[in-house]
Amino acid sequence: MSSPTAAVLGEIGLPVPIRELAAKTWDVIIVGAGHNGLACAAYLARAGKRVLVVESRQRVGGACTIEEPFPGVRMSPCAYLAGLLHPLVLEELELARRGYVWTPAVNGLFVPFLDGSSIQLWDDDDRCIEEVRALAPGDVEGFCAMGDVIRRLRDALRPAGAGGPDVSGASRGDLWIGEPPTREQLEERLGNDDEARAVLFDWSMAEFVEHFVKDERLQIAYLGQGVIGTNASPFDAGTASIRFHHSSGRLGGMAGMWGYVRGGMGMVSFYFCDAAREAGATVVSGVPVARILPGEGIELEGGERIAAPIVVSNADPRQTLRLLGADADAGWRKKVERVPMEGCTVKLNVHLRELPNFAARPGVDQPHHYGQINAPLTKDEWKAGFAAARRGELPEYLWCELYFQSAHDPSIVPAGEHTMSVFAQYVPYKFAQGTWDERREEVRALAMKSLARFCSNIPEAVIDAQVLGPPDIEQKVGLTGGHIFQGECLPQYMWANRLSARTPMEGVYLCGAATHPGGSVIGINGRNAAMMVLRDLSRI
Repeated sequence: MSSPTAAVLGEIGLPVPIRELAAKTWDVIIVGAGHNGLACAAYLARAGKRVLVVESRQRVGGACTIEEPFPGVRMSPCAYLAGLLHPLVLEELELARRGYVWTPAVNGLFVPFLDGSSIQLWDDDDRCIEEVRALAPGDVEGFCAMGDVIRRLRDALRPAGAGGPDVSGASRGDLWIGEPPTREQLEERLGNDDEARAVLFDWSMAEFVEHFVKDERLQIAYLGQGVIGTNASPFDAGTASIRFHHSSGRLGGMAGMWGYVRGGMGMVSFYFCDAAREAGATVVSGVPVARILPGEGIELEGGERIAAPIVVSNADPRQTLRLLGADADAGWRKKVERVPMEGCTVKLNVHLRELPNFAARPGVDQPHHYGQINAPLTKDEWKAGFAAARRGELPEYLWCELYFQSAHDPSIVPAGEHTMSVFAQYVPYKFAQGTWDERREEVRALAMKSLARFCSNIPEAVIDAQVLGPPDIEQKVGLTGGHIFQGECLPQYMWANRLSARTPMEGVYLCGAATHPGGSVIGINGRNAAMMVLRDLSRI
């Protein structure tokens, strides 16, 4: 089945004049057509509600969309891999029927080191252990124990094949579904597992790896996994929980697995949009909203008003505050403003002549190109880099995580060429000296330098590169501070501490990554919000 939304690369436009939209009767208006907003719309429309989705940008999908940054090259500007996408949403919204195909990155994580050694952390346990034994034979037992605590956490909080918990939270369901669990409910699931408790609530990523393995190369291979999209150092308390969050998926029935969506990650949003429209929702793009009017609807930038008793905001909470203006509850405003929302990542979308040639394992078509790759930092570089960004400066080197969509899906690029998505940190949101426009080329060169110390053909293999710092992500996607998760996902901002989909304002809800269970391309946030709206409507 072909995707009508993908056929226009998400540029749906305005199918009917605004005056006709304003004249219709709507049950729910969703502000923002990111993937969670579109999922929410699909569920509400399937429940028989009259749903209008209004997107300010020309293209739907938010941070999870598809663009053509270079001629003939299609890439998702911000979202790269699927791993936390919820299987329940995939099944209920029938993504497979719509054309969704996912290729698991079974080759795992490749990490080269400055001393010329390297490790390929295969998804296959036996092959992975062989690599660990070759690099750090004394750490095999500890490495296995490190993986086991993540497995125990996943099994305790997100059991395989589970639906959501019952209303009391007492069943052993998936705690990502429905209302977020309290600390007491989480503790009950963890029982006497002190290591799991430390990972979920307390340990830094450095404490986590140092607790289990001794070889410093093996330790630094994992440090970045504790700060993905997080404005914190891997030496800061709570960062080990970020590692768990990103390892807690069960996509394709494969625990902790990430992989590539055919056509690019934006196809997920496009399929959600197809599901919403098929169910009867109306989706419009290029229509900016000026105000959310609690209990009444929305006002567009052109002054037109569209009425609905319920408004669900897929915008981040700070943007939602702006749209609410004086109508925002004072206590809720304080709660929103307490959540840190300043990004520290730079995204590079790179067009390549050939894939990177790593000195540790030479070649431009090797097993590691089909998984994920980290260009690591030493512990001192991690500390210095985080401190530099906090001062508004660039570090000496960036930690870089690399993905190669074209290795799995050559249809997105001209024959013989490749794409490389680079997720790197730390960079400042605001420079102490100069602006992002003035220093963009410097950041580009820094990223290439950070890769070149491991690769023999960088930057020569680069045809072109798009550099998106936090302010660019903020402007391009609408995420305040350029924070890709709509706010930090550290323990103090997760589970019952995350913002509820239900707000104190009459008829106003949230459905984005700021809500439970947090950030990434998940889709369950949108489903959770839709179910909450339907429950509330059933009580009226």
